[in-house]
Amino acid sequence: MSAIANAFARAREEKRAALVCYAMGGDPSLAETEKLLLALDAAGADVLELGVPFSDPIADGPVLQAAALRALKSGTTLRSLLAMAARLKGKLRAPIVLMGYANPFFRFGLEEFADEAAASGISGAIVPDLPLEEAGPLRDALANRGLDLVLLCAPTTGEKRMAKIAQASRGFVYAVSVTGVTGARADLPPELAAHLAKLRALSPVPIAVGFGIARPEQAAAMGKLADGVVVGSALVAAHHEHGVAAAAELISSLRAAL
Repeated sequence: MSAIANAFARAREEKRAALVCYAMGGDPSLAETEKLLLALDAAGADVLELGVPFSDPIADGPVLQAAALRALKSGTTLRSLLAMAARLKGKLRAPIVLMGYANPFFRFGLEEFADEAAASGISGAIVPDLPLEEAGPLRDALANRGLDLVLLCAPTTGEKRMAKIAQASRGFVYAVSVTGVTGARADLPPELAAHLAKLRALSPVPIAVGFGIARPEQAAAMGKLADGVVVGSALVAAHHEHGVAAAAELISSLRAAL
């Protein structure tokens, strides 16, 4: 199994959902990101999503947009994130999954990116604006190096397409909880439970639900419906406003709730 699949399997053995934690790479610096990833790993993250900053983050709300701008101002690039990941190789229990928009990966070159990602200890990628029909080249390039391409499934996705996404995804399927952009929500939609149940029944890989999860009670509720829970904007905000220790404390509280 891949490193991502192993992470979900370990959580399942412990009879809980996996905790997937997002950090924007280079916000506000690569050195700070290294400290943050180490702290999140120690706090109980099962999978680490490392954001690749991009100038037009169409799926992101204001918190992640601002984080991307700070990272870009610090000079962060996909190549510098791969170099940072290489420095952390062997120091983290949780696998790192790069999460970013398609443009930087295609500009890098898919085969070269897959080579560099594998050499750097990256375990996979999530590309929100890469549709199923165009995912094949990147999925194959990663798979040839033992890495996973995680696909996203929107709450508006029909059952036939849902099944195709689940069959094509590797590591896990990222189930988007709400229509719209990323960001913490006071409440998650009541129809989400039925959507997740349908997706889980169709998927040969674990399901992780993200967008909007910010509090332990939300994580606990979603952990009963999915194989994994993703926290992003709330974590980025905690880190930006209060530092690494506060971000790690948030992750500890969410992990305890699962």
